[in-house]
Amino acid sequence: MTSSPKNNISSEENVLHESQPDYEKAEIDQLRDALKRTYKERFLVATRLYKIQQTLSKATITHRPFPDK
Repeated sequence: MTSSPKNNISSEENVLHESQPDYEKAEIDQLRDALKRTYKERFLVATRLYKIQQTLSKATITHRPFPDK
């Protein structure tokens, strides 16, 4: 079996070179967006998160075995 030039691709050529994500820029963008919010918006978000936290802290996980047929 002879190999054609099309089949002789090195593994380096098959690697997709993507640029690394810029986490620092994304974090700064999120901080800028947060600073644009009014105090009322910040308060509403904080109270919503607090209510969710209170609900989840009171939650209990129950498990009943499946009934046999």
